Amino acid sequence: MKMAAFLGCTVPVRNLSYELSAKRVARELGLELIDIPEFSCCGYPVKSVHHETAFLLAARNLALAEEKGLDICTLCSACTSVLTEVSRQLAQDEALLDATCESLGMLGKRYSGKVRVKHFVRVLYEDIGLKSIEKAVKRPLDMFRIASHYGCHYLKPSRIYDKFDHPELPESLDRLVAATGAVAVDYRTKKDCCGGAILGVDEETALSMAAAKLDDISAAGADAINLICPFCSVMYGANQRKIGASRDTKYDLPILYYPQILGLAMGISHEELGLMQNPIRPRAFLAKIS
Repeated sequence: MKMAAFLGCTVPVRNLSYELSAKRVARELGLELIDIPEFSCCGYPVKSVHHETAFLLAARNLALAEEKGLDICTLCSACTSVLTEVSRQLAQDEALLDATCESLGMLGKRYSGKVRVKHFVRVLYEDIGLKSIEKAVKRPLDMFRIASHYGCHYLKPSRIYDKFDHPELPESLDRLVAATGAVAVDYRTKKDCCGGAILGVDEETALSMAAAKLDDISAAGADAINLICPFCSVMYGANQRKIGASRDTKYDLPILYYPQILGLAMGISHEELGLMQNPIRPRAFLAKIS
């Protein structure tokens, strides 16, 4: 199985361990993630200020994948939502597709509307499957309690994701965690936003939102947070110590990307998975495995 790896803007700059672990785990499971160097921003950052530009950015990325005959596998939830929405609109609206192709023509590109977009963990969940993942586990993580953060764009708007998981009662990430042998921890604010969407305009409120989840997850007795979005890791990882200092609290709660969790359960070394590159070094977590 081959798919184009869409990394977006944040992963290559702030979340290299996410890319590293995803590609390592994918290779082990028979999924080849192919880089397309010409990929650019998905369009999300400018969507609210210039819709046409954001739309064309996404369409160009879809055209690049189509040139290679590949569907797209994303690591960022925001990238997933933008690319999926544009791909769906272009597949369903012939007039819009024609107009978009006219604009793409000025860039030397053309698109026929055939590329599908899926988040990496959805590929694991649906295409690889839980049974195959369970069979790949060599070192069950049954000594850990892990809380998953779903975030805003992984499941919503549900209409563009074929309603593969319930947006109000999600379970796919918890089931993927359980497939590694770990206990999937439930907590009160599971469906809440990380705060990242407003970090640039209201830092105090954004950090308060992240703090509320860190408090709940800590109170639930979790050993780590399972993340699938690079910008969510900025809130819970890069800003964790800042949040703790402002509240006179020390969290020291590791943030792990799901492929890192799965990779550990598959017996892959933490060096290959880049765990010590994470914002919060999971030394105590890894010591339990040793």
